[in-house]
Formats: sequence, structure tokens, C-alpha cells
Amino acid sequence: MDKKVIAVVGCGRIARLSHLPAFTQMNNVRIKYACDIIPGKADALKADFPIIEQTIEDYQIALKDPEVEIVYVLTPNYAHYTVAMDALRAGKHVFCEKPVTINYALSKEMADEANKQGKMLNIGVCNRFHKSVEMLAEMNKEGKFGNIYHVYCSFRCFRSIPGLGGAFTTKSQSGGGVLIDWGIHYFDLILYILGSPELKTLTCNCYNEMAKDMKSYKYTGMWAEDTADIENGTNDVDDCVTGFIRTDKASISFNGAWAQNIEKQDSFIDFLGDKGGARLDYCGHFSFTDGSTLETVRPDYEIPDMYVKEDSAFIESIETGIKNRSHIDNILNSMLLLDTLYRSAEVEKEISLD
Repeated sequence: MDKKVIAVVGCGRIARLSHLPAFTQMNNVRIKYACDIIPGKADALKADFPIIEQTIEDYQIALKDPEVEIVYVLTPNYAHYTVAMDALRAGKHVFCEKPVTINYALSKEMADEANKQGKMLNIGVCNRFHKSVEMLAEMNKEGKFGNIYHVYCSFRCFRSIPGLGGAFTTKSQSGGGVLIDWGIHYFDLILYILGSPELKTLTCNCYNEMAKDMKSYKYTGMWAEDTADIENGTNDVDDCVTGFIRTDKASISFNGAWAQNIEKQDSFIDFLGDKGGARLDYCGHFSFTDGSTLETVRPDYEIPDMYVKEDSAFIESIETGIKNRSHIDNILNSMLLLDTLYRSAEVEKEISLD
């Protein structure tokens, strides 16, 4: 089988920490281009990953190359739409990191363009390929939970605002804060495990409290600190969120915080069923309690690299023409959920999608 030829656009953390390591474990891909608009960034990535054949600063070079079949869009959020749409119109299959775009309307446009062009467009919702999530989804299908009537999730950290003042905290570039950055992963895996429920009503409060004065914000560590601009940048996104979602299958409540004055991290999801319940440690294992025996078990199993599984499944979907679990058509509901939660927070009212 011929190797699929890939161009990677965006050479930051998600490329370096996730997808390039995955590509090195796959024998059916060629990474012909690594592209980044920041001079030297693609070269630095190539130095660490010799699988990359060429480096460029203009992604249009890759789009004009007929040998390139696939474009990986690993840029900051605000560039997802432009790069992905250009790639689709150039006849390329596209893998785009989460979130799809900075809002639902643009995400829907991308989905429509992919289907119009007859090209695969998959989104980087890696948790759908995490072993624990796969197991819980299968257990739900098998009826182990009975009726899952409520799900609660918490994604809260102690003073962990990323890249303060930079793209992460500038709404026009990121689309939002902790809700779109962390919440998308939690909500998407919940919707997947529940079996794609229909959204009914949503309500949300968003807060920007911890770094209103960026210069006085104190922290012990900052993710993406090299992108921060505390002196002159912007912080107009949510650092804390809470809300409630009704679906036709279960209700969902949540609390999330990039930053809180509680020196503790909570990263878990509880699935409450009338026959059994489970707590999933985010990106980890889970415990399950059987309501008929009152026995709680914590299965012991290996967790394969979910990025290898995700990227391999994308290549397979291109080969077979079968849309898999992370195809854009299966992800739009997650973006609709995020968009509606943000609208609810803005108008300070519950919003119905019925």
C-alpha cells in the first residue's frame, strides 16, 4: 500500500507532543511538509522529528503540491477555519484539531464544504479513542448502567490560566476560555458515551475573575507561558464556568475552572445509572459500581496511545471512505453545545434547542 502524503500546518505543542510522535509509529504515512508562519519553528520540529521531509512558512505551497493528500491543521483556534477551508477547496482530506473553529456557524460551514468536496474532515477529539472511553461506551450499549439519568463532570485547577494575555485568553483568537479549551474534551466524550443524545435545554454562567488585573495574577506554573503577554495582552475569556444541560437521554451538570483559589485539581466524570455507576478519571482509568451487588471494581488494563489510534483511524477512513467516530458530522453537536452554553452565559438565560 502506498503511503499517504501529509502536510502538517502548525508546529506547536499539539504537533510536537502528540501527532508527530504518533506518525513516527505509523508505517503508512509520509510527512512531506511541516509548515509554520513563525520563522524557524518548523525547522525546530524537523530537527526533533526527521520523518519530516521539508519545512515551509507558506502552507499554500503544500496545497499546490498534487502529491499531498492530507493536511493536518494544528494551528491556534482562530486559524482552523481558514486553513481547513483552503485545504478542502484544494482537494485535500483534512484533520483539524479541536475545537473545530471558534464557533458553531463556522464549524457548520466547514462540515458543508467537506461534504461538498467529498473529502474527509476529522476533528481532534482524541478522547473518543481513549481505551477507558471506549470501554464505558461499550458498557452503556450493553446495558451495564441501566438508564444513565445524570452525568456530572468537573475540570478544575489551581491557577492554571494558559498563556495569559496571548491567544489562549483572547476571545477573537481562541473563541473562549476554559469552556472551549478544556470543556470540549469532557462534553464530547460524554456525548459519545451516551450515544449522541439530542440537546434540549442548556444554561451556563461564565466568569472572568482570577486575572482581571493580569499584572497582579500569581501562579506557580503556566502552560504555554511562551505565548503569554501579561504586560500588553488581552484577557477577555472565561476562567470559570458552571452549568446544566438537558438531553433526551440524560442531564449533565458541570463545573470547570482554569484557575481557582483552591489548591486542588478535579478532573473526573461521574455517570449515574439506575443499575450501575462509574467515575472516570480524565485520561485515566475508571471505577464501576454494580447496584445489584454493591461491588465496586477498578478494571486494570493497558491504555494505548490515543493519538496513534486517532491518526491511524483517520488514515483508514480515507482508505475505506467510511466516516469514523471523529468525523465532522459526528462532532457538530459538541460545537452546538459549546456555542449554546456561551450564548446562555451572555444573555443570562436558559436556551432551548427544541
